[in-house]
Amino acid sequence: MTTGTRGRDGDAAAEQVRAAVDWLAGAAPDPGACRWEWERGPLGVVLLPAGRRWDVLITPGDLGLAALAVLSRLAARPGPVLAGVGEGRLGFFVPPGTAARWFGTGIRAAGPGSWIAAPHPARAPAGGRWLVLPDGRGTLNDPSVLELALHEAAAGP
Repeated sequence: MTTGTRGRDGDAAAEQVRAAVDWLAGAAPDPGACRWEWERGPLGVVLLPAGRRWDVLITPGDLGLAALAVLSRLAARPGPVLAGVGEGRLGFFVPPGTAARWFGTGIRAAGPGSWIAAPHPARAPAGGRWLVLPDGRGTLNDPSVLELALHEAAAGP
């Protein structure tokens, strides 16, 4: 690989992170304070409200990882997926309103009135990390496709 190629790859990665930061911060009550906390705060994690731009379906880690593998085969590009500490839980970002309609054993739904601890898209603090970064365009996981992926994952190999 040439230096020029690495530069373009680095630019593309930096642009992806910038787009993710902008999109996520746009959901915060104060986007500027959100960016400041991510960049200068000691934890690199901010609380973002669910129910505005997205809801989040929270799965046990093993089920979520298996579902993400299935989802990656079913969708051209999965929407944002956030892993908690040690990947003990995964959060799949879905359209607003999904939490109010979701019924699934062992899966929690975060909608209006809930807050999500979101790490900076380019860092992996002790509180979690992004398995799939937001694309900055608002792409979310389709709840119907996610449900199919969860069923297949729960059924096993």
